[in-house]
Amino acid sequence: MKEEMAEEKALVVFEGKGIRRIWHEGEWYFSVVDVVGALTESPTPRQYWGKVKDREFTGLELSPIWVQLKLEAQDGKLRLTDCANTKSLFRIIQSIPSKTAEPFKQWLAQVGYERVEEIQNPELAQKRMKELYRAK
Repeated sequence: MKEEMAEEKALVVFEGKGIRRIWHEGEWYFSVVDVVGALTESPTPRQYWGKVKDREFTGLELSPIWVQLKLEAQDGKLRLTDCANTKSLFRIIQSIPSKTAEPFKQWLAQVGYERVEEIQNPELAQKRMKELYRAK
């Protein structure tokens, strides 16, 4: 049981920075502040996220794309933290105006473009799957 809990709250390392995550409702949720910190190199990622949140997401009539979950803070205590699943995190990353985030945004755009091409031409999807299978 303890091993499962440790795995459920394991850090993911991206570009040498730890990103907290938690298993919630059948999928991984990641700390938005940690991702913002990794992609922007901001000395104050919490404030940076607050500005992005106010500018991009205030007034959306949709349900929020993040939830607050308790994650371990630097002081060892559990604190409510804005967290997002992978799909929502991609949307948030698109809203980050940072040169450091630009390569990641370009990769997301390329993947999206490739999937649209595959919808139009299913043979491309088959070819990609064969290449993935061979690589494994």
